[in-house]
Amino acid sequence: MPGSPFARAVCVTLEEKAAAYDIVPVAPGTMKQKPHLNRHPFGRVPVLEHDGFMLYETQAILRYVDRVLPSPRLTPDDPKAAARMDQLMNVSDWYLFQGVANVIAFQRIVGPRIMGLTPNEAVIAEAMPRAHTVITELSRLLGTQDFLAGSAVSLADLHIAPQLDFLAMTPEWPALTAQADNIVAWLGRMTARPSLAATTWEKIAGRAATHNTTRLPKDG
Repeated sequence: MPGSPFARAVCVTLEEKAAAYDIVPVAPGTMKQKPHLNRHPFGRVPVLEHDGFMLYETQAILRYVDRVLPSPRLTPDDPKAAARMDQLMNVSDWYLFQGVANVIAFQRIVGPRIMGLTPNEAVIAEAMPRAHTVITELSRLLGTQDFLAGSAVSLADLHIAPQLDFLAMTPEWPALTAQADNIVAWLGRMTARPSLAATTWEKIAGRAATHNTTRLPKDG
């Protein structure tokens, strides 16, 4: 679904691998219905289909892609760096998205753009302390490194960049990063990568529009 940072993370990873892939859209309002529930029983995106193998959950998909397409390798060889990558990916799912991006980015961008909603300023204000905690911790873990898990890009960078790229579009971003210049610089490096440039909301939407949803697997 265009606008999903999780779906974008998968597309970004496939772009980093120079892989050929199709984007097949799930129509808004149909994620909790069949046939999509046959692919993802919890009614979310993304879902990967590869050689008849169906897989959901973004972290699982990213690790699978890194195993079946081993070059360039996106998981650090060093056990400590790999553990840091895993930690950061969980921070993204549990603390960056939950209660922060799914509130602020939804209120500022997704809701108005897709559903015509007006941002709820009180809800955004309530999420800001959590957002500050997350950005402060990401900044601490990044430190002076070029990338989140070390000197080379990893799945952690590709998983988190779509979330922060959304937040960077909101008026809350300058306040959130006032003490996190390294995160601003890191995001600049990430969005300058061809993989991020090729997977903006508009470009994913354009590719999805070329595919009819009838191409999706049928019930049964």
